[in-house]
Amino acid sequence: MKFAISAAILSLAGLVASANVGRAAPCDEAARFGVVTVTPSTFRAGDTIKITTDVSCGVQQFGLIPQFLDYSIEVLPPNNNGFEQPIILARHALPKGALSDSFSVKVPHGFFFNATYTLILNNIHNINGTDGSPVLVRGGTEAVINVIA
Repeated sequence: MKFAISAAILSLAGLVASANVGRAAPCDEAARFGVVTVTPSTFRAGDTIKITTDVSCGVQQFGLIPQFLDYSIEVLPPNNNGFEQPIILARHALPKGALSDSFSVKVPHGFFFNATYTLILNNIHNINGTDGSPVLVRGGTEAVINVIA
């Protein structure tokens, strides 16, 4: 009897494991707004950088379909004394069905000496409002950069 119960449990465990094989591996919740990379990550004003963003996790696993992707370079709190305004690099609307964005941009001359900058990606997307209507909201992520002044 013990053997029959053990065999039944093992068979059930195998069935559950095989049912999960076809599913995509869950992505990190931090990636739900996009995974952004900057190449090179160390640059000066006037240099050209390449920015690549992968939004497949957010689209496929969280249903967050970007309406716009906003890119900026910012000094984050508590290092920002209120005078370092965000430097806007781009706003992109992805084509329907696209899961990535990639572009090159010339870095503008607008940095403060000795400030610590971060590249910010804001994913503007719809959620369902309380009545089911679409509501635009923003979620963000960042990439480490080093601006040489």
